[in-house]
Amino acid sequence: MTAFPDNLKPSEPSGPSILEKERKNSQISVTEIGNHLYAHNGFLERQSRVLSLLMKEPLFSKAQQAQLSRIDRFKLAVARGKLIRRLQDTHQWTLEDYKMAHYLVDEPTPYHLHMQMFRTTILEQASEEQQAFWLPQIESWDIIGAYAQTELGHGSNVQGIELQARWDSKEGGSPTLTASKWWNGTLGRMANHAVVMARLLLPQPTGGYVSHGPQAFIVQVRDLETHLPLNGVVIGDIGPKYGYNTMDNAYMLFDSFRIPHSALLSRYAHLDPKTGVFTKPEKPVAVYGSMTNVRANIVHDAGLALARAVTVAVRYTAIRRQFRDRDSQDPDSSELSVLDYPTVQIRILPLLAAAFALHYTGRAMYESYHRARKEIEQGNFQGLAHMHSLSSGLKSLCTTMTADGIEVCRRSMGGHGFGGGSGLIQLNNDYLAKPTVEGDNWMITQQAASHLIKKMALAVGTLHSPPTDETDAHFKYFLKHRTEARTLDILGNDEDICASFQWKASSQAYEVYHERIVKKSHWNNILLQLHQLSQSHAQFFMVRTFFDSLNSCRDMSPLAKAVLLDLFRLLALTIIKSESYDFLRFGAASPACLDALPAKIQFLMTHIRPHAVSLVDSWMIPDYLLDSALGRSDGRVYEDLFHRAHRLNPLNKLTFNPNYRDDEIVKGTRENGLAILSKI
Repeated sequence: MTAFPDNLKPSEPSGPSILEKERKNSQISVTEIGNHLYAHNGFLERQSRVLSLLMKEPLFSKAQQAQLSRIDRFKLAVARGKLIRRLQDTHQWTLEDYKMAHYLVDEPTPYHLHMQMFRTTILEQASEEQQAFWLPQIESWDIIGAYAQTELGHGSNVQGIELQARWDSKEGGSPTLTASKWWNGTLGRMANHAVVMARLLLPQPTGGYVSHGPQAFIVQVRDLETHLPLNGVVIGDIGPKYGYNTMDNAYMLFDSFRIPHSALLSRYAHLDPKTGVFTKPEKPVAVYGSMTNVRANIVHDAGLALARAVTVAVRYTAIRRQFRDRDSQDPDSSELSVLDYPTVQIRILPLLAAAFALHYTGRAMYESYHRARKEIEQGNFQGLAHMHSLSSGLKSLCTTMTADGIEVCRRSMGGHGFGGGSGLIQLNNDYLAKPTVEGDNWMITQQAASHLIKKMALAVGTLHSPPTDETDAHFKYFLKHRTEARTLDILGNDEDICASFQWKASSQAYEVYHERIVKKSHWNNILLQLHQLSQSHAQFFMVRTFFDSLNSCRDMSPLAKAVLLDLFRLLALTIIKSESYDFLRFGAASPACLDALPAKIQFLMTHIRPHAVSLVDSWMIPDYLLDSALGRSDGRVYEDLFHRAHRLNPLNKLTFNPNYRDDEIVKGTRENGLAILSKI
């Protein structure tokens, strides 16, 4: 290729000079906010240390990975997964270091579920004897495991799974095609063991079997030497997907496959090998602890995923120039920064606020989960229902916000947002799994709503008793004051903003309680209200947590805190505006306040705009992770876009034959369409 473009420069003002000016125009300290965000777990030190090691390994280069076929990309992911594990051995990484490497490489490697769900399930569901046997093999990677719950015919409805585990019978396994395990990551080509959820069937003295519902079994599915499926196991990868193409999501069927009695994970459930008597878990929901753990992690990670997309969008739209000010009297005036358009700000800046809100929410969810796990370890199951409900509601809200937000960021960047240089293609496609995985976002809200209905019924029945927890206190306050007139200043008082969300959530809980418990409405007829109830309570938790996290912070400068509080107000008021009908009908906001919301929102965006680049900088996301020409921290957007197209694109190294009369595709090869198909 001709070299003349090598010395060309973008027109001024250049990306680097624009970002430098943006950063100078904001007086907030990027380091201060960054340290505030990550102070609790040594994240930044770990990121720097692990990244420096990854950057020395050519295998982790991302320059050409987008050009690979699915099979080659999967092979690369296997190689990377192995190398990360070898680096862990070499550098004596902790589990958190190992997870950091996966986060930075940014692909779901085929080993991902081994350390996440397989290991976690053994830790939470296996007896001490089983743990002593299995954990050393798991942590040394002498065996590779997966978690097999979802089936071809059932996903969110775990109680409906069809795979059967029959006690002391030569029959059993997969009775129907829809009993095939499906979507189980790490299992398609890599795992040799799996935790398998199956309906436990025990024989009755009078004949036939009785089901004891889904139970967890640890099952070897492949030979440890040949890695071929064992006799009686049909297993493979389900094929291309919308994203997650470096993960071997599986199908798996069993044909009269026998497993030993010791396969039943028996921390909470017990099957007497002599009598066949089954002892159920004290709390059946404890069997789904691994799923709840993953939901908690998904909520925890949502803020960082959205922050990546927002970082790219803010930096690029600050650099991108389009059109001059129509009202300017200067004929030589410069084109405006795209980020200066309110029509762009209204799409991006609330998402910038949402990233911070999700960060605090995820941290609170993570802490709540581990608190509940500690209580369960001590035999206290009282917090289990609350934790399960909270994880369901927040998983639904947070992943929907992030998945939708990534796409909004992409669209806000115009044409270049559609290109490979955006850095959002893999992030967007892979993250789209999150609103479905570990419970469809519209289905699992029933779990949260069911718990809230019970809590409201309890509050109604014990109205004059002291509150038992925070939710009970909110509901009883609502019940005692619901007929009184309220005045909430959501435009000028941050506590009133939180109170508005609290009142709306409590009002919806009472409304749904009345429909279901008092009026005896059919469950399916109120599914929409159930979803809205779950969303309202998750929103209240997020808004309250956002405000409390900032309000209680004592180690932040007044300016930084003021800017972050403006983000809190922008997010909360944007949600109120989008759901203004419900806030109005429940008396959580007055008509006058709602009428004034658009002007208040634009006022907040004007105040936040000068700090936008510094705010995304404070997330301290490495360019290696962003892998984005548009979101580069140095602003060299156009140089990088041209470099990727002109020098890195392998398609440009081929000379094609455009003559339709000739079957030849690439000049000089005689390769035709049928020859290409024969390679697939």
